[in-house]
Amino acid sequence: MEERLRSYLGDLERITERAADLPPEEKERIRENALVQIRFFQHERLIHLIVTYMFALMTLVSVMGFILSGQMSLLLLILLFMSLLIPYIRHYYILENGVQKLYQFYDRLV
Repeated sequence: MEERLRSYLGDLERITERAADLPPEEKERIRENALVQIRFFQHERLIHLIVTYMFALMTLVSVMGFILSGQMSLLLLILLFMSLLIPYIRHYYILENGVQKLYQFYDRLV
């Protein structure tokens, strides 16, 4: 998904550089396509936000369980959740910034 987003952002950057030279029909087609892509990436962003929140919540519950019970086996669970939570946060960060850039490109096309 990250590669697809970066590729599409690159395409939009090239398109917006020459947007003044495009006929109105072509601009409208590009705007409609941009809206479709924005919706796809917004959906992906929402799903990853939910997943990231769930992993953060499970991590916090595991930490609280370890603090309250002192069971060493929970440290392994905390480590597992953290090893998944960090990449999810990174991926969500990339999606969020990419969607914000998509908004900027769309505004330039309008």
